[in-house]
Amino acid sequence: MIILKLGGSILTNKNSKKAEVNYTNLNRIANEIKNALINKGMDNFINNNSSDQGLVIIHGAGSYGHPPAKKYEIGKNFNNDEYPKKRIGFSKTQICVKKLNTIICDILVNHGLPCVSIQASSFITTKNKRINNFNLDSIEKYIDEGFIPVIYGDVVLDDELKVAVLSGDQILQYIAINLNLSSKSNKKEVILGTDVNGVYTKNPKKYDDAKHIPVLTSLDDIDELDSTTNIDVTGGMIGKIKELLELAEIGIESKIINANEHGAILDALNNKNIKGTKIK
Repeated sequence: MIILKLGGSILTNKNSKKAEVNYTNLNRIANEIKNALINKGMDNFINNNSSDQGLVIIHGAGSYGHPPAKKYEIGKNFNNDEYPKKRIGFSKTQICVKKLNTIICDILVNHGLPCVSIQASSFITTKNKRINNFNLDSIEKYIDEGFIPVIYGDVVLDDELKVAVLSGDQILQYIAINLNLSSKSNKKEVILGTDVNGVYTKNPKKYDDAKHIPVLTSLDDIDELDSTTNIDVTGGMIGKIKELLELAEIGIESKIINANEHGAILDALNNKNIKGTKIK
């Protein structure tokens, strides 16, 4: 079972106030995914061959979701008088991230990948920003039928905060722990495509003395790691690492790679040794 997370920073210009898709990256990555599946004998997605493996793609919201979520302070406490404005902000954010997902799925399908969009806000809820209701039945059924579910970071209803932001990283962790398929291999391969070569002791975009960490087993290995982007309502790199370390505690390893690099997704899916950080 392969769980591939594509960060919003590689699919969009995440720091832009205007929603912009990086079509060059998106088309290249779609082609790399297709070629990797063929190489791994998983061309059942493209042809009618059998395979005991499945694929789930998760993507971030990038410049489509982060600006409106930040503007309307989705996930922060508010009084009842502010709720009408908060609901509008929720709706606008949901529409924006859905637009991005539609573009991504359209390109993946045009590359011969039978993707199906899964909207988190339609069935997932949280409690104080952590998932408390996520029925995986439909995702499991789609995988069993040879589809590739594509789910994404979204805004959701929250039992304590009314509304909250749900990151793709938290979705990834939940799926990795709880998705069990009777017809597929349940060995999990978790890959995160970001805009840096894995994890560093400091933010490599700000500090020249940042050192690359090839294997990470604890947050203690990090000196100072703030968000690698100007606008991020989901916790940035540190948020990703926390989710992945929890997976490592139960024996599910993951790898963070630079998906801006040509061939990185292809090589990672084919289990080749590339620069990145293994979380174990």
